[in-house]
Amino acid sequence: MPRGAQTFALTACEASARIADGTLSAEAYTAACLERIEALDRELGAFAHLDPDHALAQARARDEWRRQGRPLGPLHGVPVAIKDIFDTADYPTECGSPILAGRRPGTDATVVRKLREAGAVIIGKTVTTEFAYYHPGKTRNPRNRDHTPGGSSSGSAAAVAAQMVPLAIGSQTNGSVIRPAAFCGVFGIKPSRGLISRAGALPLSRTLDHVGAFARSLEDLALILDVVVGSDPADPDSEPFAARDFRRSAGEPRSAAPRLALVRTPVWDKADPEARAALEAVAERLHAREVDLPDSCRAAWDAHRAIMAAEMAFNLGKFVERGGEVSQRFRDLIAEGSKVTAAHYLAAVRDAQRHAEAVGRIFDDGIDAIITLSAPGTAPLGLGTTGDPSFCTFWTLVGVPSINLPLIDGANGLPIGVQLCGALRHDARLMRTARAVVAQLAGA
Repeated sequence: MPRGAQTFALTACEASARIADGTLSAEAYTAACLERIEALDRELGAFAHLDPDHALAQARARDEWRRQGRPLGPLHGVPVAIKDIFDTADYPTECGSPILAGRRPGTDATVVRKLREAGAVIIGKTVTTEFAYYHPGKTRNPRNRDHTPGGSSSGSAAAVAAQMVPLAIGSQTNGSVIRPAAFCGVFGIKPSRGLISRAGALPLSRTLDHVGAFARSLEDLALILDVVVGSDPADPDSEPFAARDFRRSAGEPRSAAPRLALVRTPVWDKADPEARAALEAVAERLHAREVDLPDSCRAAWDAHRAIMAAEMAFNLGKFVERGGEVSQRFRDLIAEGSKVTAAHYLAAVRDAQRHAEAVGRIFDDGIDAIITLSAPGTAPLGLGTTGDPSFCTFWTLVGVPSINLPLIDGANGLPIGVQLCGALRHDARLMRTARAVVAQLAGA
């Protein structure tokens, strides 16, 4: 295959298999991705930092490693893009803020180190909103450049959607993986809290921060999870996880159709009529049964806000105190968080645990996954906002795994995201259920 002749469109699983059997070189695959980036990124603005020569040097080193007959990792020669809040030894990490312009950490975040150890080519850093909060970056939506790509992992979602890279890393403190995945029409996963180390990532909220990933197939999501999942002493909240074979688990056949619960959530009235109708139609085809959250869960959005504001004020307030260049929206959040009392904060943390227990009871009743919306509708017009994260907030607060499934297009041609949520620390089961859902809908 000539260099660049649709090579960029290969999935990570396809490319890794071809690189392993010698029918494709890591250099050719990386070069194809770089050519795609060069062709599109002036308009899309997905990348914050890119060094083509360095990326190609990494790829050549991967090819030489293979020629020497050394063992290959599961991502050998596969380009991966990294959200610019994760430290990288070979690229700047500026967190979407001019305050950190030129910052070079010198060491890799744990998730980046694991990707390198698996043979990945770290192709570049993707755009994040300012400090991974709401103030937008330069990225546009590949599906329609007049619409937001979502945030805060805007560049990662857009890079995967535009076939610039097969895989990208993001993060979620509210809706920063699932929402941009929905708006850009790709698969995205926010795993269970503690499944992937956050060491070396910009800390927003110890209670709420999750590392996530984007891909164009469920198999690719499973592949990257196999690499990055695992406990890490550098992250005090990461937990041991014995079984890491997500690809095998996700591919296991099911003896019966998945048992799904349609949960509209208390923010259902925020959804567009088109999105509500689309989700209900999908739920009916999947024979999902309707389940309501307890009335007490209506307070979850306020609890999330209190925790996020207080912890971000603690972690990031220094950037406002220094008098640096920050957006007004960020200043307002830090001021709000600084006023959260200890009693209010502790009550919110207590309530979050109670909400998690309520979700756990849904799964105790024999449900494989919850189906809900990823966002209120398609990506909003304009680049001054990243959209409403309300349909992600609750699931982030309780820490359960969530996947965006790009199953539906709205009347305007933009995607409507379907979100599947699983039981805490049953991420492999959720992957298996997601695969069954996609197959069932394709068959219908």
